[in-house]
Amino acid sequence: MFGLFKSKKKEIIKKYLEEGAQLLDVRTASEFNSNHIKGSKNIPVQVIDQNMKSLDKEKPVIVYCAMGGRSNMAANKLKANGFKVINAGGIGTMRKHLKP
Repeated sequence: MFGLFKSKKKEIIKKYLEEGAQLLDVRTASEFNSNHIKGSKNIPVQVIDQNMKSLDKEKPVIVYCAMGGRSNMAANKLKANGFKVINAGGIGTMRKHLKP
C-alpha cells in the first residue's frame, strides 16, 4: 500500500516539475546555505506564514526539508492558503525525484 502512495507522489512531483514548479526548501538558512538543491527558494517553516506571499500561487510548489516533518507542516499551511503543493519529504528524496 505504501509503495502505491510513493509511486503516486513521484508522478505528482514529475507533473509539477513539468509545469514549472517552485522548489521550496523550508530548512533553516544555515542548513540551506550548507547544502541545497539549485533553484530552490529558502523560506524556513518558522516564517512561512509571513513569507508565502513571495511565492507564485499560479505555479505548483514542491516542498522539502531535511527529513520530511517540517516540509509536511509547510505544505499543510500552503494548501490551506490555496497553493497547489506537494510535500516531497527530505532533501535526499527530492534529489532522487530530480534524476531523469
